[in-house]
Amino acid sequence: MHVRHLPERRAVTVPWPERTPEALAHALGGSGVLEPWRHQAEAAALAADGTHVVLATGTASGKSLAYQLAAGIALHEDPTGTVLYLSPTKALAADQLQAWRALARDGASWLRPAPYDGDTDPADRTWAREHANVLLTNPDMLHVGILPHHERWSRFFRRLRFVVVDEAHVYRGVFGSHVAVLLRRLARICAHYRSGGGAPGRAGAGRDGAGRDGGQSAGPAAPSADGPVFIGASATSADPAASFSRLIGAPAVAVTKDASPHGAVTVGFWEPELTDKRGENGAPVRRSATAEGAGMMADLAVTGTRTIAFIRSRRGAEAMASAAKRELAEVDPSLPPRVAAYRAGYLPEERREVETALRTGRLLGVASTPALELGIDIAGLDAVLVAGWPGTRASFFQQVGRAGRAGQESVALYVAGDDPLDTYVVHHPEAVFELAVEDSVTDPANPHILAPHLCAAAAELPLVPDGLGAFGDPVEVRTLVEQLVTEGYLRRRPAGWFWTHPEHAASLVSLRDDGGGPTDIIDTETGALLGTMGSPQTHYQAHPGAVYVHQDRTYLVEDLDEDAHAVLVRRAWPDYFTQARDITEIEILDTVERVDAGELEWCTGPVKVTTQVVSYQRKAMVSGEVLGEEPLELPARDLFTTAVWFHCPSEVLVAAGLTMDRLPGSLHAAEHAMIGLLPIVASNDRWDIGGVSMALHPDTGQPSVFVYDGHPGGAGFAERGFHEAETWLQATLDTVRSCACPSGCPSCVQSPKCGNRNNPLDKAGAATLLRFVLDRVRAAGARTRQPGIDGAGGPARDRPSAGHGSGES
Repeated sequence: MHVRHLPERRAVTVPWPERTPEALAHALGGSGVLEPWRHQAEAAALAADGTHVVLATGTASGKSLAYQLAAGIALHEDPTGTVLYLSPTKALAADQLQAWRALARDGASWLRPAPYDGDTDPADRTWAREHANVLLTNPDMLHVGILPHHERWSRFFRRLRFVVVDEAHVYRGVFGSHVAVLLRRLARICAHYRSGGGAPGRAGAGRDGAGRDGGQSAGPAAPSADGPVFIGASATSADPAASFSRLIGAPAVAVTKDASPHGAVTVGFWEPELTDKRGENGAPVRRSATAEGAGMMADLAVTGTRTIAFIRSRRGAEAMASAAKRELAEVDPSLPPRVAAYRAGYLPEERREVETALRTGRLLGVASTPALELGIDIAGLDAVLVAGWPGTRASFFQQVGRAGRAGQESVALYVAGDDPLDTYVVHHPEAVFELAVEDSVTDPANPHILAPHLCAAAAELPLVPDGLGAFGDPVEVRTLVEQLVTEGYLRRRPAGWFWTHPEHAASLVSLRDDGGGPTDIIDTETGALLGTMGSPQTHYQAHPGAVYVHQDRTYLVEDLDEDAHAVLVRRAWPDYFTQARDITEIEILDTVERVDAGELEWCTGPVKVTTQVVSYQRKAMVSGEVLGEEPLELPARDLFTTAVWFHCPSEVLVAAGLTMDRLPGSLHAAEHAMIGLLPIVASNDRWDIGGVSMALHPDTGQPSVFVYDGHPGGAGFAERGFHEAETWLQATLDTVRSCACPSGCPSCVQSPKCGNRNNPLDKAGAATLLRFVLDRVRAAGARTRQPGIDGAGGPARDRPSAGHGSGES
């Protein structure tokens, strides 16, 4: 096991800002804060000056106090002012609501916090709209429930002082790009009411001696017509100021020097041992990260150590909690109830119950998806388990930082899964600790994202030529608007561009790319609503015959009714789990950039990916042995996105050391390994991307490997891979070569989500192929690129969709 020690950090405090009301200082002191830490006061002072600011410090560094301090002072000086708090998750918003209410209860009586989300009943929504001056919501509700009805919120928007964007680093990729455009729509609505309502200019905007070395002033005055001040709270990132500026569409500064205390953390990197079982190709099988994490959590629970175990998938969280309970039942029957799972899809009351039990110590262990990674205040945790690479270094440090919040020494264990990236990380911890954390990738100018938001914006207020610059380059935005007019979405009138359809324009936008909204999980025997699931997941996790797990209770899916957005299940006790299989086709729509590397071409551009779930396997619960396979008749789904790919004549690859019979397995294995290692250069995890490999692709006429973004319009991951080809290919080659298995395993070239059951795979051939591609790309020079041209291997807009090949999606 590799071990790293993160030393204890001591606090640096400064006095309260001069204009801090005594009651507010007392209320904040109720949680043990005698004086603010330096970074908290600095961020509050910048916000007071009207500067957009992002506080990018570590987990448990008290980022919430910074915006509570700025908002508390502002609302005390102006009782008509308002604050909007945006959270990416309901769990975090619920936790923050308690904190704001505690401030109001403990002395800051002028604060009137209220929630406004999907769990808020109608009467409470009305009170929030009419009386709250601190509104806690999420981007989804802002998009569908507030901005489309902005007339009802005119008072709130006219006096809006601050917009707090909590856990701003979460807004990345497609989701972040959607939220970036949403925040531009918000600023547009605020400007409308400020200009029309004659709001006074910002008075007293000077710092009154405040500096970035601690700041003694945090007293914002009345809002200006320029709009509210954005305050971001974020995990550390490569360039938080630039990332936050892209998100909000305005210049921002960053406060990054952490002055908070934190207990020492010992971080261990653990790779599960090989078992005596063999995979389909005869390779030894390692114990899964889920099983290993469950055993560790059970061992920690026996000693009374409070633990959170993070894992990426909902199914993994349920499986880990269930396995830990089974192990604990053999030791002490009183312990299993003190372990639970936590994930999206639970009903609100279930989420609140788990959160409260974890916070109060009634639970000793929770297996959670990243939903509990964010800033929920849970003091007293002694250990964190990270089962499988969470996707980014920022997420890894967020999760590790969950332990030791109370100042005590703690332990964090990273448990590697059967994944090429996991294997790389567990043997190269320097890739975690010695490299900068990732930048947040957002692209609000992506036309697939921007176009429906322009429709939503036009429905809120007519678009006018002078206002198009709020959404990006005015020329490009106008071109997109005119396209929407041509397609019948908008109508041009003398006063601007209007949305004239009876449907709600906001319904054109799915912020989280759920592909059709939530699907209800219903127990057919009782009629009870068990939970929800995103529509894209239903074909894989809620198809007829699938095993559905909910808080250690298992069900079998009887029917998937996509028209009614319902999954019907019945209680069952199967001794197996299910895994869906799919086939994937990919069609090149254009080649935007290309590196001509001799006989090989390295390309990027838009593609059409067609995926269909065709069957599912039943696998033994303990051993993972395949017990059977059943066909499925589900419709195909199309995805228009961006890919990076290479292609080369087969005779050239044969000359490089491959043979024709080895080409399919070599291409397939290289594709898997490249997908697993793309996060080395792009801010993604494996589940953000997919791939296809073919020994003869119809569009190129040659052996080809594609890696594509799993989001409509692309999310920048494939493009990043294209531009960082050498680093990506070298890391992939190193991982394949260094793996000790003889012919390929889940740690190098096998994939947990392969649509072809990891067959065929040729590990040695993949190494030969990757070496060849790396040498050619390196020789050509990654910076020598040409625009795409028509011709052989180029665009195939009018060609039929390619036949399905090896790949994962």
